[in-house]
Amino acid sequence: MVGIKDVAKAAGVSVSTVSNVINGKKNVGAETKARVLAICKEMNYYPNTVGRTLKSGNNRTILFNFSDFDRSFYLKIINGISDYANANDYDLIICTKKSCEKYMRNNLTSGCIILDEKMKSDVLERAARESYPIVVLDRMLDNPHIKSIVVNNYDAMRQLIQGIVDRGYRKFGFIGGQEHTADNKERYKAFLDVLEHNHINFPRERYFAGDYREKSGYKAAKILMLSENLPEVLICANDNMAIGAIKAFRENGIKVPEDIAVAGFDDCDLAEAMGLTTVTIPNYERGYLAAQGLIENIQGNRNIDTFKITAKVKWRKTVRDRLER
Repeated sequence: MVGIKDVAKAAGVSVSTVSNVINGKKNVGAETKARVLAICKEMNYYPNTVGRTLKSGNNRTILFNFSDFDRSFYLKIINGISDYANANDYDLIICTKKSCEKYMRNNLTSGCIILDEKMKSDVLERAARESYPIVVLDRMLDNPHIKSIVVNNYDAMRQLIQGIVDRGYRKFGFIGGQEHTADNKERYKAFLDVLEHNHINFPRERYFAGDYREKSGYKAAKILMLSENLPEVLICANDNMAIGAIKAFRENGIKVPEDIAVAGFDDCDLAEAMGLTTVTIPNYERGYLAAQGLIENIQGNRNIDTFKITAKVKWRKTVRDRLER
C-alpha cells in the first residue's frame, strides 16, 4: 500500500510538505503543490481523512436522517441531496432512527437534514448551533440554527378536495396517517375545511387512523367494507395507504372508481401505474433545496427562513366525474 513517505520520495519533497499539501496549508508553492497532487493521483494515494477529521473536528460531510425504507419517495430526496452535496465537494452519510444522534457531532458531520418524525424536536434543539446547522423537512421549529423546508400540504389538499367536490362527490371517507405528524394534521384540516365550506357533512366514523403504510390502508378499507353504505370517495393521507385500500377493494369485487373513487397524496412510484389521483411533491427538488440550505449555513451564509414547497394535484383515473360513473 502506498504511504505518504512514498509520495514524498517520488515528489522529491519532505513528508511534512506532502502533509501540508493534503491539509490545504498555504505555505507550499503552487508548483510544488501541483506536483504533489499529481503524484498522489498517479500513485492512487488517498490520505486517511477520517483520522484527520476526528483530530481536527473539520470535515465536509453532511448527514441525512429519515424514518424507514418503506416509502419510495425517500430515494428521490436522497438523490437530490446527493447531487448538490457532490457538486459542492461534500460527502453524505445516511442513517435511520436513533442511530442518527451519535453522528450529530462536529467531529463526524458538519450539519444534518432530518425527515423523521421519531426524532424528537428537543434533541434537534440541543444539537443545533452556529457551528452545527440543521435543516428539517417534516416540521417547523423556531430556532436560530434550524431551517425548515416543508411541503405546503394545506393548499394542495384543499385544491384536491375542492376538485373532487366539483366533480359531484358528497359522501367522503378519510384514512389519516400518524395523527401526531404535521403532514397529517395539515392534510386533514384542509379536507375538513373544504367540506365545511361546501356544507358537506363528514361523519367521524368515516375517519380511519393509519400509519402511512400500505398495510394500514388495506386494513382500513376492509373495515370500511363492513358498512352497507360505502362513501362515494375515499381520501387517503398518502399513496401507500391508498394503494392498500384499492387492493382490498379489488379483492372484494369493488371497482375503483365505478363503485368508489380513491385519492392519495405524494405521487409515489406506483401511483402512476395504478392510475391513482394524487398530489405530486417535487421530492428530488426537495432534497436538493435541503442540501443547498444546509451547506450555505455551514459555510456561513446564514439563512433560516422557512421555505414552503408547492405541491400540485395530479388527476388520474381513480377519480372521475360522477356523471361518468
